Amino acid sequence: MSRLVRAIPIIVLAYVVYIVFSGSVSTYDLVLGFVVALLSGYLTSNLLVSDVRKALNIRRFIWLIIYGIYYLTIAEFKAHSDVIRRILHPRMPINPGIVRTPYNVVNDYSIVAIANSITNTPGTVVVHLDEGKKIYYVHWIYVKAPDPKTTYDNIVKDFERYVKKIFE
Repeated sequence: MSRLVRAIPIIVLAYVVYIVFSGSVSTYDLVLGFVVALLSGYLTSNLLVSDVRKALNIRRFIWLIIYGIYYLTIAEFKAHSDVIRRILHPRMPINPGIVRTPYNVVNDYSIVAIANSITNTPGTVVVHLDEGKKIYYVHWIYVKAPDPKTTYDNIVKDFERYVKKIFE
């Protein structure tokens, strides 16, 4: 399959992200965004895209948008609010610890997307990954319980639900 065809999903995604985060639709930004997206898509297509049909699936793209909205609004708001509440509380109620939390995805994109989502959300950081056992080791600001069900339900479950629809 030609490299340019493989680059299409990356070009589209990079262009959309560029325009959204630049916050501008001036001619300069539209052209520069396209050039940057074209170059980055072409240069990375062989590394990032193994199945073009899967990458160009509109349903997956819609789920990616839904996940982005969920992550940037609901997940981030809840996590930031929780951390702010703990900081402002007179006794600063924290119970930090490193917990094992299982995951149920199989491809590298899914594993990395969930790990990044966990790490970028305040109060949790993935410190290690055991692919053999399918476990993230996560530093959690307030360990509610160290058992796998509790850690999965509180840390991974919501992210995994969306990521499966996008990458699996």
